[in-house]
Amino acid sequence: MVDPVLASRLQFALTTIVHIIFPVMSMGLAPFIVYFTYKDIRTGRPRYEQLRRFWTKIFAVSFVVGTVTGLVLEFEFGTNFAAFATMAGELFGGPLATEGMMAFMLEATFLGVFLFGRERVGDAVYFLSSVAVGLGTWLSAVWILIANSWMQTPRGFEVVVEDGRRVVHLTDPLAAYFTPRFTYMFVHMQNAAVLSVALFMAGVAAYYVFKHHVRGNDIDSVEFWEATLKIALGVVIITAPLQVLHGDAYARHVYETQPQKFAAMEAVWHTEAYVPEYIVAFPTSVDAIFEPGPKDLVGIAIPGMASWLASGGNASAVITGLEAIPAENPPVAIVFWAFRIMVALGFWFILLGFWGGVRWRRGELMEDDLLHKALMGTSLLGFVAVEVGWIVTEVGRQPWLIYGVLKTAAGVSQSLTGTEALFTLLGFAGGYALLLTLYVYVVRRIITQGPPTGDDLRNTAGGANAEVAADE
Repeated sequence: MVDPVLASRLQFALTTIVHIIFPVMSMGLAPFIVYFTYKDIRTGRPRYEQLRRFWTKIFAVSFVVGTVTGLVLEFEFGTNFAAFATMAGELFGGPLATEGMMAFMLEATFLGVFLFGRERVGDAVYFLSSVAVGLGTWLSAVWILIANSWMQTPRGFEVVVEDGRRVVHLTDPLAAYFTPRFTYMFVHMQNAAVLSVALFMAGVAAYYVFKHHVRGNDIDSVEFWEATLKIALGVVIITAPLQVLHGDAYARHVYETQPQKFAAMEAVWHTEAYVPEYIVAFPTSVDAIFEPGPKDLVGIAIPGMASWLASGGNASAVITGLEAIPAENPPVAIVFWAFRIMVALGFWFILLGFWGGVRWRRGELMEDDLLHKALMGTSLLGFVAVEVGWIVTEVGRQPWLIYGVLKTAAGVSQSLTGTEALFTLLGFAGGYALLLTLYVYVVRRIITQGPPTGDDLRNTAGGANAEVAADE
């Protein structure tokens, strides 16, 4: 007999893990595209037209696939989590509807102008269309995170009984839509998206720079890839430290509002002081994988750092342990290891940015083969960090669907059978695997084809300045 609750949770986790790749790509690319468009119009240099057109292709593909996979998530609230939708639909449905009407429509409408309007509208309108597209992607995040942050730290509502059912009524829209969690989630998510895309761009560019400068292969448009590498690395240098600094403030907020989740993130079972923060941790036994604790770990730990994070600067602060909290624990091992991966990757991104910055300053950026290999190996790790971050956020909230109000098991559709849930889970697993494969194939094809050159460039006036385009 299949548990419909478990199957529904696995299905939502699967579809979310796949879906989140595409909005992260869109949100992260948006500021790059606005910048490339501005520089293209302002300077008329072919290099910026190449950058704009090349990365816009990947943005457009990500937008289309993200739209398809995002719609499925909203349907799942009705098919698999109907009890939750019935209880909280009045409050929860508002942000989701606004996201579709405001953000998605803005993004979709102006994306048409941006993709096909370069020869049909003036420079000002064209630039504004790029801003509108970017604004649409970020507004989508605003409304989705308003909904999610309310589930993490619910405010501005009351629960009443209607026809024998508990129903959430909105009493204070401002309190409900702008909870204390929202700002932390939005800043952390948007910076993570830009950082992830910058790492991806740097990794792809490093591949071609490596082949040309280290291996000696003749690579078309190598100057384009050099420019991409410098721009992407510059963004990594800025955003990687910001992510860790903001993560510090975010962790403190989690400790104050969801102490159980924080204790799971650090595997603090007993209330204690001077709790260390493991930057890198390895289990000393198989049992420690499933029930991690400080005495069963080896790695790199900063003494008192977890206490410092929780208290906002006091390394001797006492952290309440899971055993002292009279409530059901989340799956500690999943939360702890996902948080460890996120933390380790965050510090690696800072180190990588510092390394690249030093090489750049010394004029060795294009010849450092080890750095190129590190960038290539890191190109997708930003997305991995986002995935494990969401696992910490969502699994750490368990067993609650609405924290302190509705448990996940009570939010699943009452009439849903285990067989039905398993059938749709397998169907989505197959469909999403196919969709992700097609996405990877298309993006890889765009990358291997490279940027437009010669006569394809608008700013070369029919190719007369093709050499300029290559030399910019």
